[in-house]
Amino acid sequence: MAEAFIFDQKVLFKHCDPAGIVFYPRYFEMMNDCVEAFFDKKLQWPFEALHGDASVPTADIHTRFVAPSRLGDRLQLGLTLTRVGRTSMSYWMQARCGDEMRFETEATLVHVDANGRPVPWPDAIRPKLEELSE
Repeated sequence: MAEAFIFDQKVLFKHCDPAGIVFYPRYFEMMNDCVEAFFDKKLQWPFEALHGDASVPTADIHTRFVAPSRLGDRLQLGLTLTRVGRTSMSYWMQARCGDEMRFETEATLVHVDANGRPVPWPDAIRPKLEELSE
């Protein structure tokens, strides 16, 4: 399996409910932050450049929440590409706090044009995606 892209995330007050644990929709924001950092750091294609005439919405996502995270926890989100298609890519992500898994997710992103129609990955990006998925 390809090496994971690692994204560090401290659990902040804004992520938590009144009980001091992460409110589950905030995990999806963390996942997206990891994806956005992946595009910026690994593909050198930051969202501010990508979203000029295209986007990469999530078409499918399956998440399993394993254990709660609390205010101040330091999570490591690891994103690994599992498949690269003509217009889409799939990844597996897990979040850990030390040795404990907090969640894992599988998702598919689709590269779409300004009208929301799937389009092939740009020639400058496809080789990077394929290399990272090997």
